[in-house]
Amino acid sequence: MIQSHHMETIVRQRYAAGAKERSEQLCCPVDYESEYLKVIPREVIERDYGCGDPSRHLREGEVVLDLGSGTGKICFIAAQIVGPKGKVMGVDMTDEMLEVARRNTPIVAERLGYANIEFRKGRIQDLALDLELLDRELKRSPITDAASFLGADELAEELRVKHPLIASDSVDVVISSCVLNLVEPKSKRHLFDEIFRVLKKGGRVVISDIVSDEEVPEEMQQDPELWSGCMSGAFTEEGFLAAFERAGFYGIQILKRDLDPWRTVQGIEFRSVTIEAFKGKQGECFERNQAVIYRGPFKEVLDDDNHRMERGKRYEVCDKTYQLYKRAP
Repeated sequence: MIQSHHMETIVRQRYAAGAKERSEQLCCPVDYESEYLKVIPREVIERDYGCGDPSRHLREGEVVLDLGSGTGKICFIAAQIVGPKGKVMGVDMTDEMLEVARRNTPIVAERLGYANIEFRKGRIQDLALDLELLDRELKRSPITDAASFLGADELAEELRVKHPLIASDSVDVVISSCVLNLVEPKSKRHLFDEIFRVLKKGGRVVISDIVSDEEVPEEMQQDPELWSGCMSGAFTEEGFLAAFERAGFYGIQILKRDLDPWRTVQGIEFRSVTIEAFKGKQGECFERNQAVIYRGPFKEVLDDDNHRMERGKRYEVCDKTYQLYKRAP
């Protein structure tokens, strides 16, 4: 059985190699809007590994966080969409990917005429821990015995609290392309909790990832080639939607679902989907004599708070629900 830390090492090594030389096997090809590619250096474009383009759903002025940003292609596209009033942050754990992204950042900034991008080193399932800050601290106090090992664990927790890599409630949109499936199974729930944590109330996620049409069997999950190739760790389509719901998101929508599978392995279809989901239905309900009428087109609907409404009927709702109905989605 492959241990979680070993799985992560395999992923890091394969993507480190992918930063140095183009690999066709890491994920499926994506068509990007050509106008945004003109300012991006060829090196970055050739080292891109994804399965969708969540940047298409961004808006001007937003603060964006790209999970598993790699060599930075989607960040460089997003920077153009959000413009000089917006901000783009990329998080990746692979030094080789970060080196390419950071080396090309000033080139893109010069071509755009403004700088609104930065890249940070971290694990997407632990967005509070700044790995470069931890590295610096450990060089001052290296791990030499059990006591210092335990001390490093305490240090990491202190850094999460006092100097978080990404602060809570600080991001308008979290995006990613083909990286959530690379996280080991035991950390996936915390991954979604972390995404939820860093979003502002009213913020949203736009995530492109590979999903399967049925559960991936254990023997395939233990195949490092299939894991780092975005398949063994894939959610089922239903499980992917359920993970957003369990973390507290609402208004979950499938923005794009590829009709044809990217790959079929042992009869299991793997395809790309892009999901949008929102943060903001948390909080108490206060009655303020507000009511809504569902206008259609369906005869009946059930929202994420289990309010069932028939078309044309009037329903009293709390202020929280009333405000939710007034904004996207």
